Parts: sequence; structure tokens; C-alpha cells
Amino acid sequence: MPSTWKPRARTSVESEKLLMDVFGKIDEDLCAIYVDMGTTNTRIWLMRGNTILNRVSKPVGISDTSRDGSNLRLRTTLKDSIAEVLNQTNGTSCRPFCVAAAGMISSPEGIVELLHVSAPAGTRELAAGARWFEFSEITDLPILLVPGVRSGTVAVTPSTVADSDVMRGEETLCLGLKLLGLISPGSLVLSLGSHWKAIRLNAEGQIQSSITSLSGELISAAQTKTVLAGSVTSDWPEEFDHEWLAAGMMEQRRAGLSRALFSVRLMGLANEGTAADRFSFLVGAFVADYLDALMAQGIITTDTKVAISGNQATASAFQAMLSRLSVQAVVLTAAEIENGFLAGLGTVLSQAISMRSSEARAI
Repeated sequence: MPSTWKPRARTSVESEKLLMDVFGKIDEDLCAIYVDMGTTNTRIWLMRGNTILNRVSKPVGISDTSRDGSNLRLRTTLKDSIAEVLNQTNGTSCRPFCVAAAGMISSPEGIVELLHVSAPAGTRELAAGARWFEFSEITDLPILLVPGVRSGTVAVTPSTVADSDVMRGEETLCLGLKLLGLISPGSLVLSLGSHWKAIRLNAEGQIQSSITSLSGELISAAQTKTVLAGSVTSDWPEEFDHEWLAAGMMEQRRAGLSRALFSVRLMGLANEGTAADRFSFLVGAFVADYLDALMAQGIITTDTKVAISGNQATASAFQAMLSRLSVQAVVLTAAEIENGFLAGLGTVLSQAISMRSSEARAI
């Protein structure tokens, strides 16, 4: 590992100062609402300049659209959450100029679909691809929707699919993390949510490419919707057992993912370990399946600078297993992830406002 990169977690004070520095480049009096809509959750913030005045989180995302066959639940959640975040200002005067939203909100299952911008892409490319909308049934404020990023060609065939990938929301986070100095150009970000993504930044700090798997969703399905449900805990633990994780990785490498998963059933029938232990084994099988593929493709090497975003237990498990592969990584804190997303979205908003002003002056 290059000695010039020393992984560490920034203190909350350092992260807050960096966020203030980034938002200092935006109008310090700009009051706006920021939205991050994911697969299963939606987060909303009210901010004045660099200051978070209030935040709201709802367990609603685009997976609800898939189940409902309509985006009505999303639109209702946005309307109610915007009203809630405005009503909880505790007397602070802040009249939002607009709503800026990134993530799955611009997907086909979201509010309006926007085409992905092509990689490599930075905040300027995202701002150029962003679009302003009016949704009177949600809010009387103008809404800026930020697109995602596509790697590879738009036409995906069996011969081109290996180089193709898409993301919505993670690009905003990664670019914000770079702006805050939490990651450096050329880094790799592992985003561990419903989907697991390995996102590469180029030497200029732009999103270069990504590789996505369904691992997060598949773990949830195996945990709750298969015969394994009776063998593992139904809760997501605060910490995984690293030895059981390593055992799951070893079995996946020996016999393949499907057999490793059935091994959880066999150990459950034999009362081997606890339900939490066996869940650690299950997750370890998925970790090996994903990490080994990334290393085989040269996406992760012993020289790669890795930052991990997501559930802290899962992120810490990845960090520990990467360490066993002689790959050093940092686990981003919840505050760093929040600040990174807001820094990225705030910068895109600032550039989109600047572009809109330039267009107006040119008319």
C-alpha cells in the first residue's frame, strides 16, 4: 500500500468544517430542500447555505412503485415530508428557493425519468444533465432533478454488458466525498446498499465507471423469503462475526454461492452456531462472491484506495475481509456519508443555477 495514503476517519468537527467550506462557494443565504430517494428509503433536508436546519427520513422508495404499480406513494411521501421539514424549523426563518433531488427519483420508477449522463462525469456534467420541473401536487417550489451516470454504451448486448453499468445517487455522494477531501482522485468507493456498487474515480476526480450487483437485495431475499429464514436471524446485526464471515467466504470459494447458502440450512438443522453466526456465514458467501470478481477483473488490487459506504456492520465486515486480502480500506461514518451527499448535491445545484442564469442572460 502506498505510504502516502493513510486511511482514517475524520472527526465530526472536521467533516462539518469541510462541508461549510464547500457550501461557502454557494450563496450562504441560499435556502433549499435537498432530497435523496433510494430503493427503500427517502431522506429530506432543509438547509440554509451550509447549515442543516432539519431532516426527515421515510421508509419509502422506488421499490414501493414496483409493488404498487404507481408512483402515488412516492409523490405523497414527498409532499408530506416537504411539509414536515418546513414545519419543524423551530421558528427559524428559511424560505426555500427550490428542491434539489438526486437518486432513484429520476428513474423510471421515480417521479420523472431522466437519461443518465455518460461517464466520465463530474458535477458540471451532472448539472448540465439536470432538469427543472414543476410538480404542483407535491410543492409550489421548482424541483431540480439530477440524473445518474452510465458506464458503457446505451445499447446493452451480451457482448457489451460486461462494460455497462448505471447508478443514481451514488455519483452525487462520490463527487461530494471528493469535494470534501474524504476520498482522493483515483479512489474506489464501495457503496453497500440494496445494490452493491464498486465506483471508480479517475485522476480528475470524475466518475469513471462502476460495477453493480444485486447482493444486498439477494441477502435480504435469502434471509426472509427462502428456506434459510428459519436458520438465520431476522434482524440486521450491529456487528458480524468475522470468523463466521471468513468461513462463509471459504465455502463459497470451495463450492460456489448456491451450495454455500444451502450450507446455512445444514448448520441450522444441526444447531451449529447461533442464528446470528449463520447469518454472518451467509453474508460472507456474498462478500466472497463480489470481492473475488472485483479482484479477478483488476478493479481492486493491493494498491487500490478503497472507501466503504453503507450499513456500518456490512462496511466493517468488508473492511475486515479486505484486510485479509492485504487491501486497506476506510469505513465512512454516517455523518461523512450525509455530508458527502449534501456537498455533491449542493454543488450540482449551484452550477445548475449558474447555468440557468447564463441561459436567461443570453436570451
